[in-house]
Amino acid sequence: MGEERVKLADDNEEVQTFMKHVLRDMRALKKMLEDDWFETDTLRIGAEQELCMVDPHGKVFPKSMEVLDALGEGNYTTEFARFNLEINMEPLEFTGDCLSQMEHNLHEEMDNVRKTVRELGGDILLTGILPTIRKMDVDIKNLTPLQRYKALCEAINRLRGKEFELRIQGMDELLMKFDSPLLEACNTGFQVHLQVKPEEFINKYNIAQAVTAPVLACAVNSPILFGKRLWAETRIALFHQSVDTRQVGEHLRDSSPRVTFGNQWLENSILDIYKEDISRYRVMLSAEIEEDVEKLMKEGKVPELMALKVHNSSIYRWNRPCYGLSNGKPHLRIENRVLPSGPTVIDETANGAFWLGLLNGFEDEYADITKEMEFDDARMNFFAASKLGLDTKFNWTNDRKMTAVDLIKVELLPIAKNGLQKAKINSSDIDTYLGVIEDRVNSAQTGAQWMVKSYGKLIKEGNREQALSTITNAMIKNQKKGEPVHKWGLAKFQEMDNWKPSSLMVEEFMTTDLFTVRKDDILEFVANLLDWRKIRYLPVEDDQKHLIGLITMRQVLREYTKFSEMEGDGGSLPLSDIMIENPITVHPEANIMEAMDILREQKIGCLPVVKNSRLVGIITEGNFMEITIRLLETLENNND
Repeated sequence: MGEERVKLADDNEEVQTFMKHVLRDMRALKKMLEDDWFETDTLRIGAEQELCMVDPHGKVFPKSMEVLDALGEGNYTTEFARFNLEINMEPLEFTGDCLSQMEHNLHEEMDNVRKTVRELGGDILLTGILPTIRKMDVDIKNLTPLQRYKALCEAINRLRGKEFELRIQGMDELLMKFDSPLLEACNTGFQVHLQVKPEEFINKYNIAQAVTAPVLACAVNSPILFGKRLWAETRIALFHQSVDTRQVGEHLRDSSPRVTFGNQWLENSILDIYKEDISRYRVMLSAEIEEDVEKLMKEGKVPELMALKVHNSSIYRWNRPCYGLSNGKPHLRIENRVLPSGPTVIDETANGAFWLGLLNGFEDEYADITKEMEFDDARMNFFAASKLGLDTKFNWTNDRKMTAVDLIKVELLPIAKNGLQKAKINSSDIDTYLGVIEDRVNSAQTGAQWMVKSYGKLIKEGNREQALSTITNAMIKNQKKGEPVHKWGLAKFQEMDNWKPSSLMVEEFMTTDLFTVRKDDILEFVANLLDWRKIRYLPVEDDQKHLIGLITMRQVLREYTKFSEMEGDGGSLPLSDIMIENPITVHPEANIMEAMDILREQKIGCLPVVKNSRLVGIITEGNFMEITIRLLETLENNND
């Protein structure tokens, strides 16, 4: 897109000038559609592979610019954050062995990137959300240093304000405040493109909307964010909130987010989508437009439509309409932005094959999906699948209620097979990739399910950081083996390599499920709480979560002993009389060795973790005992 040409739309004059270019592009697109300029004799598929880079400990490896320099020429480009990269795959004609060729090409490109990243001290991982990602990783310092990304951050902050609240409810609940739009960089996806004839665009686009939910249900791979188990495909919720530029206003007024599934079926033309987006969403980015669209059209030359592309790039439809050029001829594409990266290349290719087959075969079963299903059902199915994956129950055609498993196995896999056969895809490819989908559904083990089950097992044996690092390490190993996710065994601590807690932060080990008391609570309540929860320390905080003191089991025993000797009732004593005021604390981003030094030097057994004067966690000698045991086990396994 010419990233250096994209910039923040700074003032009204600039917005007005850019909007004139957008409207000129719209007129040009309309004329090209009316006069049959578009390529129709050859249809192609394409893909964009986003990936994470990780260091030897499974944490982010923010070296994208150095990696790109080392890679040199190729189909590689930056992403929003320094720890992500994107591979733009060469388009392939949608026929014959295109699916196995796509898988082969992906493997080649991935091997090349992996080799380069490893030479620089890191590794790569295909995952919708990196399990080990931390809040500190999405600080603005990790923004890729290109004008386009800086402009996007400035535009989002201008429209929304710099600080916003992220709230996602799943098995666990995530509630955090952020001041960086870089939060969106937690997401990595595998975008699949299908070139579509103009006269078929309306029907194909509506089909894409209808089948998005069941395709996603069997492809989910992003259940964990900041150590919380949330949606099966948490990317969906995260993306909606991270670039949402709306502000709270009158409750009666509807307002659409910039990340959207859409509001209704497409009725007339691809132009309707562009018209809606231009009407609903203010210009956020602009660009220096050099082409004279009207002059090019008069000369019979195909325009790039740069202004329309830039505006389209700032509105994030899960099924995005795309205009492009191939060999000097314009074409239309539908881009599926729903699929996550990973778990393996063969899983991604299978997900893409399933979607492509459905788009090509669905109309043989349903000539017009808009007459068979309400759009609201398609949209609600999408969010339900994002939350529940294969456990979703869909509102399907003719008011039928169908489980994801039944819908995929009984109805959709045969439709996808027919669609791929219509495109004359090799039968061996059809059997291979749709077989992966069928086996995954039969096993009920998606990438998301594997992660959640592994985490549930590991967290019983260690702490959160160890569990997430082990899962990340296991994913890297399994991806190198290349077997699809339904064949993976659960992650094990014993397989963990290079685990060195000395390089990690307090927030990765601290206990965050806290029990606290107030200074006016009575000693009897505190004694019971310590006994019931089998803990030795209780932070004392005020109503605003500010830490004001600490109470220990030893203090409670001392007070009870004192009153027992005096034959008095110490249970009614308020904590304010005995608590440790202004206890020693530590910051969540402090190094773990720094926290250990404080405990040793001060001869204390616990450190409350405080950020912005508020209590966010606690770290005790028990946490360090877990670290020591796991580290000794790791060293023993490595020696074996």
